Amino acid sequence: MEEKPLARVLPPVIALALAAGVGLAFFVAALKRPPDLPVDTNPAPLAGHTLCAAVVVTFPTGEDMRAATQSLRDDPKARRVFVDPPSVSLLAVPGTDLKTWAQELHARLRKAERVTVIDADATAARLKLTAPPPKCPREGEY
Repeated sequence: MEEKPLARVLPPVIALALAAGVGLAFFVAALKRPPDLPVDTNPAPLAGHTLCAAVVVTFPTGEDMRAATQSLRDDPKARRVFVDPPSVSLLAVPGTDLKTWAQELHARLRKAERVTVIDADATAARLKLTAPPPKCPREGEY
């Protein structure tokens, strides 16, 4: 029996086309993925920053805040740390659930008076504002 040339060539061509399509899909996905945000957990003054997605930890004294700051700097979920005595405002790495993180911090930081979530987008949606503020950027601050 004589084998047809098309039947011999077609499977490798199809496999090559599928591989090229998968490669192209990964390339496009990599281009569309936003770049990682920089991480800098060295405490910085809050002045001049307008946060729209953050966790704020308030302490009874500045001394208690300073004692907890190193622990907060080392937290793998922290992307930026801002201080405003006696509180620390934390911007999270992308993908962090702020409410869950706040609960974890509240359980861990026994001297904290209050742990609050700032989520401007959720607040605007809950209040059904007719003129909502601009959507909070991925960085967590305007």
